[in-house]
Amino acid sequence: MRALILSWEYPPLIEGGLARHVRKLAENLAAQDVDVHVLARGREESPAEEEMDGVIVHRVREPERPRELGEFVTWIERMNADMLAAGVEVGDRYDFDLVHGHDWLVASAGDHLANRFRAPFVVTIHATEYGRHQGWVDKHPQSYIHGVERWMANRADRVITCSAYMREHVADIYGLEESRITVIPNGIDPSELVPVDDLDTLRARFAKPEERLVLLVGRLVYEKGFQLALEALPGLIERLGNVRFIVAGSGTAEQELQSQAHELGLDAHGTFLGWIGDDVLHSLYRIADLTVVPSIYEPFGLVALEAMASGCPCLVADTGGLREVVPNEDVGLRFRSRDPESLGQMAERLLADEELRDRLVAEASEHVLSFDWADVARQVAAVYGEVSDPRPATRRSG
Repeated sequence: MRALILSWEYPPLIEGGLARHVRKLAENLAAQDVDVHVLARGREESPAEEEMDGVIVHRVREPERPRELGEFVTWIERMNADMLAAGVEVGDRYDFDLVHGHDWLVASAGDHLANRFRAPFVVTIHATEYGRHQGWVDKHPQSYIHGVERWMANRADRVITCSAYMREHVADIYGLEESRITVIPNGIDPSELVPVDDLDTLRARFAKPEERLVLLVGRLVYEKGFQLALEALPGLIERLGNVRFIVAGSGTAEQELQSQAHELGLDAHGTFLGWIGDDVLHSLYRIADLTVVPSIYEPFGLVALEAMASGCPCLVADTGGLREVVPNEDVGLRFRSRDPESLGQMAERLLADEELRDRLVAEASEHVLSFDWADVARQVAAVYGEVSDPRPATRRSG
């Protein structure tokens, strides 16, 4: 079986979590005797084609992406045209059994290439514009992106989502039968969560030995819910007295969140780190006493999984895919979604109870082993086999 996977990012070009997901999936598929080719963006200095860990990577060189969303949509259309041209050339050299696209960013190129190759089209929907914007998709460019996602989902021979929550969500907003959607969770490789050498020195930068350190990490955007966590912190600090916090990440809401923290009187109690590299991020999990994931919309919850794999207790919102990543109080705690008071109460419970934290860490270290990339790849390969069945099938035309 030979698969062409399309992604708008692939290491060393990393915009977010998608690059890491596609890399780990591709490498583990290759380890299971799938002939994997990846078609992705590349920088000027990147080779146009190379083999990396058993995966043949074909790169389309694109200028740096614009930050303004309206310009970004136009840029994505150009990128898809360039990917299509590159994919046609690759298809002249290789026979592909299927095409697998990741999110709306590569929808057009993926669909056209699948048609050209007369191959099945599989798409993984990692998140939706509808979910990111709480249903407000009536204005451009949100309406455009939502339209592309709906078209892509209905064109695909099979849709993959990372959680049962996302399967229901995607089926509902795109009008799909759930039987066309396969749930395959994201994976994690604990061996890659490598911290810096001197954790004691790093922790001393942010908290004294007797203080409790709360970590908030991710893209600083509305749907990640960091505003709820900040709202809960003054009361938590007042009740426990020895709490500090770190906000690690960047995004469109960064300035707004910093202003909120200032208005709440939190300037002396924590730090906004901005964007950080993986080594620092993995270290923060090791030095924190608690990681909070307060998302309003969360298809999966990789931050929670990384925290648990790093030995950090986790408190998550009772919503979306987080319910599946933290399914019970044996591995982590959940608070009522969108409720700062509930968040504060559950955080206090965790920070005040060292025995509880130790128990959660021990149970979670076993729980994360069920999110194994080799198993994820086996499930994806099974989908490839199902859609590539030689029995006659009709491409979707929605």
